[in-house]
Amino acid sequence: MHPLISADDLLARASDPDLRIVDVRFDLADPEAGRRRYRAGHLPGAVYLHLDEDLSGPLRPDGIGGRHPLPDPDRLAQRLGRSGIGDAHEVIVYDDAGGAMAGRLWWLLHWIGRPRVRVLDGGLAAWRAAGGATSDAPVDPVPADSSAAPKPSMVASAEQVRDGIGRDDVVLFDARAPERYRGETEPLDRKAGHVPGARNRPYAGNLLQDGRFRAPEALARRFAPARSADRAVVYCGSGVTAAHDALAMVVAGLPMPVLYAGSWSDWSSRDGWPVATGDEDDGGADDAQSPHGARG
Repeated sequence: MHPLISADDLLARASDPDLRIVDVRFDLADPEAGRRRYRAGHLPGAVYLHLDEDLSGPLRPDGIGGRHPLPDPDRLAQRLGRSGIGDAHEVIVYDDAGGAMAGRLWWLLHWIGRPRVRVLDGGLAAWRAAGGATSDAPVDPVPADSSAAPKPSMVASAEQVRDGIGRDDVVLFDARAPERYRGETEPLDRKAGHVPGARNRPYAGNLLQDGRFRAPEALARRFAPARSADRAVVYCGSGVTAAHDALAMVVAGLPMPVLYAGSWSDWSSRDGWPVATGDEDDGGADDAQSPHGARG
């Protein structure tokens, strides 16, 4: 299954009873903004899932695990089931941030063994541009049978990332904005910089100006170092926008990379762990500034 769906194709399938549409709009600076936007208008029939409440686990007070830990797989499956999303359904997920949040649910569903999921390419703006209607009507989903069969191999621990530093068979991609990667600023976490050896591939560089994904060939060039590595790992600030890089790599025809879920918020909370600053690699850092302000 291709990881993206166009607005035109979704419009053509809008009445398909096999589809379940999920709105995951979210603003890190205002955690209730996405829910307000959903209530004001959403794709017809779409349910809403919240990044903090539904797509993340509880925080640890010492910061280990990061700002958006992975949710418990079974609890996530139960939440999906209550939202009417069963094992047999195809899921379409969208946001208004170029897929910055939608990529999280796309990755999570793959992680729990539910690969029938696509991201709406271009999100809500593309839907509206294609003539799609929105609705503010409440959605009352019929609960569905929902299960989880998590794949531990899709997740890298901090120790595994540390052990990969300096190895030629491991490539590490950092999805944050260049100034955070270089350590020039750090608005959220304890330390500024990046994991030594990481290559900067800001998630916004995966997108065209209209918020749709670049062509597979362009994305393949952007993530070309993954072709010569046995293991590719992606991370960001808290494991959210790193999934966007994972999505872009799959769009490019590359294997699904491993996610360092705790990401920089986890790494920077560990005393004595190595930190690099400056440019170690600037290839692929083009078009890196996000027009949407997501910092996850």
